[in-house]
Amino acid sequence: MVDVIGAGFPRTGTTSMKAALERLGLGPCHHMSEVLESSSLADRWAAIAGTPADEVDWPGLMEGWRSGVDWPLSFFWRELADAFPDARILLTVRDPYRWYASMHATIFEAIRESVRAPDDRVLPEELATILPLLDRMWNAHFGVGPGEIPDEATAVAAFERHTARVRAEVPADRLLVYRVGQGWEPLCEFLDVDVPDEPFPRLNDTEAMLAKQEEWRREASVGRP
Repeated sequence: MVDVIGAGFPRTGTTSMKAALERLGLGPCHHMSEVLESSSLADRWAAIAGTPADEVDWPGLMEGWRSGVDWPLSFFWRELADAFPDARILLTVRDPYRWYASMHATIFEAIRESVRAPDDRVLPEELATILPLLDRMWNAHFGVGPGEIPDEATAVAAFERHTARVRAEVPADRLLVYRVGQGWEPLCEFLDVDVPDEPFPRLNDTEAMLAKQEEWRREASVGRP
């Protein structure tokens, strides 16, 4: 049974939130990082790329997870909210222009690089597996394919449109809009759990993600002619 559904875009503190939810006993928490490290999970998501949302077995797809944040899960927040009516909705947000700068430096470039040279295995093969799903997501949010980077105005408008939609469609008592840096208190109050006696996780900033992408490139280069 899924208890928490993250509706926020990537690069809104989702890796830190994953760690926080697991620390609070709401794990395992699904995240894109899990997809990129598991071919079976990538296959599971890839299988729904062309499937109408109302034909997806959402409980089956989410079997084994108590919570989830980040893409691809957060793209389907509405469908998951309907499939799990008792789950709470967590919308992570940040300044949309800083969000765009972070996305541009990391995820947008990673996807474009993977699409531009898929046979070079620059990035994990799991990413290639879910490219059709990413194509669907990219077009829905930004009006472009995954090999194209939306400009700032287009991406910021998509971010703000998404935020407004979640706020409008989720009842206030089921929704927490969480801004990076707010710490444990609003999250624990929302989930009705005790505040841990430790700092809130701070993980996967832009520098860390760039380092991870460079590690992928080094690993991919091993064995090339």
